[in-house]
This record gives sequence, C-alpha cells and structure tokens, in this order.
Amino acid sequence: MGLMYEDVVVISQAEKPGDCTVITVNCPDKTGLGCDLCRIILLFGLSISRGDLSTDGKWCYLVFWVVGKPTTRWSLLQNRLLEVCPSYFSTSRIYSYRLENQQHPKPPDVFLLKFWCFQDRKGLLHDVTEVLCELELTIKRVKVSTTPDGRVMDLFFITDTRELLHTRKRREETIHHLEAVLGNTLISCEIELPGPEITACCHGSSFLPSAITEEMFSLELPAEQPNGFLASASVSIAVDNSFSPSHTLIQILGQDHKGLIYDMMRTLKDYNTQVSYGRFFAKPRGNCEVDLFIMQADGKKIVDPSKQDALCSRLRMELLRPLRVAVVSRGPDAELLVANPVELSGRGRPLVFYDITLALKILSISIFSVEIGRYMIHDREWEVYRILLDEADGNLEPRNKIEDLVRKILMGWE
Repeated sequence: MGLMYEDVVVISQAEKPGDCTVITVNCPDKTGLGCDLCRIILLFGLSISRGDLSTDGKWCYLVFWVVGKPTTRWSLLQNRLLEVCPSYFSTSRIYSYRLENQQHPKPPDVFLLKFWCFQDRKGLLHDVTEVLCELELTIKRVKVSTTPDGRVMDLFFITDTRELLHTRKRREETIHHLEAVLGNTLISCEIELPGPEITACCHGSSFLPSAITEEMFSLELPAEQPNGFLASASVSIAVDNSFSPSHTLIQILGQDHKGLIYDMMRTLKDYNTQVSYGRFFAKPRGNCEVDLFIMQADGKKIVDPSKQDALCSRLRMELLRPLRVAVVSRGPDAELLVANPVELSGRGRPLVFYDITLALKILSISIFSVEIGRYMIHDREWEVYRILLDEADGNLEPRNKIEDLVRKILMGWE
C-alpha cells in the first residue's frame, strides 16, 4: 500500500488576512528534502514564520506556517512541492509513493528568448522578469545590451518548469504576455533553441577581477557589516551532544531574513547531514530561534570538534552573508555585483534577479547591460550577477544607497 496522492502535500489556506497558511508534507524521506521544499516555498515568494519537521530516516513529516500573498497560486505550489517528494506515480488515477521508483530527471532544454525594444525605460527588465516568473520560466543567463541609438536587445536563456516551451502554444502564450507588458516599445520577439555559436558568445567574461574575488568572496566574516547589514551582528550557534544519545543538537539564535531556513537546509544538504527533528520560530522584531537534531550520513552524531567547528563556521557565514552585494567601478562606469553560492546539486538561489531588478526599478536606475555567470572561487561555485548601470542621465544614486536597498530587498527587510 502507498500513501494517497492528496495526503502527501496538504495546504490549509489562511482564513483571514494576517493569518498563516499551513503546509503539511508527509512522505518518504531523503537527505536534502527540507532544502528542496524550502527552495520552492521561497521561489513562490512566501516567507516561513514557523516550521516543524521530524523523520525516522525512512518517513518524514514536515509542517510550515507561511505568510502568503493574494496572488499566490496554491494549487500550483502544491504540485511543485509534490514533484520533489520521493516519489509518486500514477496508476488508473490513483497516486502512490514508492521509494524504488525515484528517478533522476534529465536536465531541461534551454531556450533563447530574444527581443528588441525601441528604448530601455526604467523598470523594463524587472517587468519582463516578473512575467517570466509568473509563467514558471527560469532564467539561466541574461545578456542585455544597448545600442548607440538607444535600442535594447535582450537575450534570456530560459528553461520551462512545465517543459512545454517546445510547443507553439506555449511560445505564443509567452510572447503574448511579454507584448502586454512591453507595449509599443517592442520591436520583435522570438523564442528558439540556441545554436552553439550564440551560446558561446553570450557566456560573458570567464573571469572576475582579483580585487573583487578577494573582497566579495572571502570566507572570513568581516569585523563590521556594511551599511548596517545585520546590525545586531549576532548569530549564536551552540552545539550540544549531551541532550540526545544519537543526535547532535544545533541551536541557532539570530536575525531572520528571507530564505533563512533554505540557507540552513542547503548548507546541511551540502554537508550530507540528516536532520531528524527540527523546529523554527520567527519572533517579533525580526529575530528567530532554531533547534536542529542532526546526524552524519553514517547515522552517528558529530563528536569530532573540528567537524563541529567547520559546520558551525559555515552555518554562521551562510546566515550572516547568504548573498554578496557590491557596487564597484568598471572603467568609468558603476557596476552592481550580486553573488550567491550554488548548491552542490547545481541549483542557485531563486528570485535573485527578480529582487535585483525590483530594487533598481524603485531607485529609477536604468540598466545598460547584464551578465549572469557561474564561477569557481575558493573551491565553491558561485552564481554572479554583473549589472552595468546606466549613468547617461547623470542622476545615479550614491553607491552605498544602491547597495543598501538591493541587499535589503534580497534579504526581505524592505
């Protein structure tokens, strides 16, 4: 017997504004499942105010209390959460779970979305990004360039969560939504499978300046956080092996931010660490408490002091600096750099480009060009966003103000 499909992920929507929606997941367990679920919740723009999870190593039960939005598509969220749970199949419309049927899906096809516009109005790139997110089209790389006469060419390398972009209907739907947003500024728009020559020329620079890599990607925490970033400057992480005979207890106290549980879970997933029980609670004034009972892949608690220190150091870094933000000089111009670590599974943090373009739209800053690439730095893979800011009108905001707003929106503090 298997578990019925409708019982695996249950979403109980909030009865009134201000209340939390409760998401319950009950399915076979796998290392990293909590990370995968939290990533999807973050992708849908939801914040987790409370969470509980427990597992015996074979079966798990997770509950998330989330703050939703009026536009949240709950049925779609339920489907996306189901897809990462191991593993369901259909027989005569009856869905059951079987561990032995879990398969590794092939990477989705990458398509090229190419369009020309007469002008780059402020906020245009964010509006396009918002449409693509609503359509469940994932942005892999972006190449934006402005011609001397003011026209803009945008190249988006995208994948389709629904895996339908090869169909005429799905492409026409996408183009129709973009036409509605871009209006009369749109010259042409097309979607195609990119050839190798286009892919090669759009990879961007293969290296970053050494000064940038040393400062932005340092594995040491700075003595002071820039621009009031985590002004409390306090993340307390305690390790206790006396509380449980078979698990190590990790207790975390710190400042809450958007995607905090995801940042913890992806770190533990990269360390191949199993969470047997966990509790998260966001308190007033932006603080949070986390208790995690964990064990190593071999089923034992973490007793080696060096392993404890390494894990705590990594968790502290990921909670204090889950993203790196800086505005630097690129010749005579200003360039916004944003970087986030990539999971060992190859997935980057969701909605980063959406938040970046939202911040620039709020500041009324035009974008001259964009490059998104991945780099191996200090033995870690990073997804780096390089946005060359348009200073043609001479009204660019002070660099520290740009950094501050981009960081606040990325962290959910604005």
